[in-house]
Amino acid sequence: MNESNSKVMTDHLRRGAYLYVRQSSLHQVRENQESTARQYALKHRAQALGWNSDQIVVIDEDLGISAAKNVDRNGFQRLVADVGLGRVGVVMGLEVSRLARNSTDWHRLLEICALSQTLILDEDGIYDPSHFNDRLLLGLKGTMSEAELHVLRARLIGGQLNKARRGELWMRPPIGFIYDPSQRLVLDPDEQIQRTIRLLFETFQKSGSALRVVREFSTHNFLFPRRISKGPRAREILFVPLEHSRVLNILHNPRYAGAYVYGRTRQPKIRMAGQMRYRKLPRSEWKVFLPNVCPRYISWEQFEANQAKLLENAHGYGHDRRRSPAREGAALLQGLVICGVCGNRMTVRYYVRNGHPVPDYICQSRGIQSAKPICQCIPGTGLDEAFGKVVLESVTPSSLEVALEVFEELKARKTEMDRLRRAQLERVRQEAELAQHQYMLVRPENRLVADNLEREWNQKLLALRKLQEEYSKPSPSEKLDTTMEEKQHVLALASDLPKVWNDPRTPMRERKRMLRLLIEDVTLIRTHVIQIQIRWKGGAMTSLEQPLPKTAAELRRTPTMVVELVRALATEQTDARIAQTLNARWLRSGTGKSFDSSVIKRIRFAYDIKSFAECLRLAGWLTLTEIAGQLKVHPSTAKRFAKERLLHAVCSNDKGELLFKLPTGPLPRPQQGKRFHNRRHEAHFATENTNEVQYAT
Repeated sequence: MNESNSKVMTDHLRRGAYLYVRQSSLHQVRENQESTARQYALKHRAQALGWNSDQIVVIDEDLGISAAKNVDRNGFQRLVADVGLGRVGVVMGLEVSRLARNSTDWHRLLEICALSQTLILDEDGIYDPSHFNDRLLLGLKGTMSEAELHVLRARLIGGQLNKARRGELWMRPPIGFIYDPSQRLVLDPDEQIQRTIRLLFETFQKSGSALRVVREFSTHNFLFPRRISKGPRAREILFVPLEHSRVLNILHNPRYAGAYVYGRTRQPKIRMAGQMRYRKLPRSEWKVFLPNVCPRYISWEQFEANQAKLLENAHGYGHDRRRSPAREGAALLQGLVICGVCGNRMTVRYYVRNGHPVPDYICQSRGIQSAKPICQCIPGTGLDEAFGKVVLESVTPSSLEVALEVFEELKARKTEMDRLRRAQLERVRQEAELAQHQYMLVRPENRLVADNLEREWNQKLLALRKLQEEYSKPSPSEKLDTTMEEKQHVLALASDLPKVWNDPRTPMRERKRMLRLLIEDVTLIRTHVIQIQIRWKGGAMTSLEQPLPKTAAELRRTPTMVVELVRALATEQTDARIAQTLNARWLRSGTGKSFDSSVIKRIRFAYDIKSFAECLRLAGWLTLTEIAGQLKVHPSTAKRFAKERLLHAVCSNDKGELLFKLPTGPLPRPQQGKRFHNRRHEAHFATENTNEVQYAT
């Protein structure tokens, strides 16, 4: 028995023999079948060492998976688990690289094998990981296996990078490009594909939003080309509805600007949610950047402008976004306002007043982070209107040039969209004719094939009919026709920018987009007034002040003139009489309603105005009880004295309570057995006060 066989003990033979079979890729599984056969042949080695065939377990579920990482290697994880449970007597692999290509997995397996007294067998011999010499040799083999993988990868990447620096590394061309027979990248000769891609860039340049591009294509029923990259239909072109992600991929791809790039992303060494994550690198870290080396759809300057616009539109970019795309809300300065106190971007908060949304500009980022009060809150009521007036006063466009340019642009755009619709219709017609030709060539006895081809032909005809019906309908662009009347209308609108701005048919989003063409940002500071600093495109600055809008209490507050009038009338009239006087003069309260006694009472209470009764009491007038006590008569007798004009009395409030003026002459005395009209005194009793009690003589 040689030294290798002497390591196999009875305890090892009592347990199973696990054969681990692996190839790094599916291509190797298909092409390098000899290596796979050599791995399966290790079963005979196990049988020669004393294991029965039913004790040999073959683990080959990791075929086509790289051993550089332990992720997704279910077979290797199953092997390690069984070794740890003591079910394995020997682990067999053609070589160390079949089991692991990284030191972490390899040394973990050695440690578990040493603890469970499990042997390791490869093409060179049998090793016992519990022995120092064998473990040292196995560790050296694992290190060499990992180093070999590193050398191979570095060699391949170095060759790719060297070829990429010359611009010769083959990469899958994006849609709109193909390789000619000489392997040069050229524009796709299909005119429909070229026009569709150019329309995408033109629409984004005009709208400034990738979502608006998708909406524009969907509105006009334009389809976008897509090339199948894998499967039996590889390289076939399909026309499908445009998606937002595809628009972003095209706008971010520098190949459409004629540049050859390589190494724009970097793959980290960690996996998140089961997927490898790629980090986009700044342009200074790109490995290869060769501008103007291939045909292009847009210029590099336009590509840079598109990236800047996408950066502004990115909602999740950065901690403090100074700008954001124009939205449909009522806040005119949305996305442009900067706090003049802390310098952060201010957000918009809406609330409803009288059924309409009203904006407030709030600086709350630091308040949210530190649980402190917000930096400042500036009401948008009146601010947007004043700001719109400033912009309209500052802009003086050349009317005729702008109008003619807009008119010609709309006309050219309509022509291009109509040409694209005709190309799309022609392609569907060709597909229908091809389906008809295939159906006519099939032999009649091949009914299954004929039925399938007939079904495809009918589907193509239905698609053609549907597209013809859509083409016959007037598209939204037909409204931009070139009649002289509409041309004059465009000229009139362009010559009067305030009319376009104030037109209720102009969407709020379009006003904001017009504003963004002129203004870079707006800084607001709230003190006793709102300080506004406008930074225009080009760097010019404009400063102005806007008074703070009135609060809810100020909006409902009674006018000062009405308050002073109530103060003057309160010395002569009751609350009801004051309300009648104010209503007769067509005056209204702070809420816009007519006056009544309760409103007058609240006004007196709010402004500390004494009532008519209080004024009389301060002047020395007496109540009914007091005057009756001085006259030593019953209160009803005092009332009759007032009725007979023997006493001067007036109604002091709306309840009819009387106040009496202290008589200066002899006091009236009741005379028993005589009527009151015979007991009149000659004291004069006359007044012009409208609140005086009037009794018949």
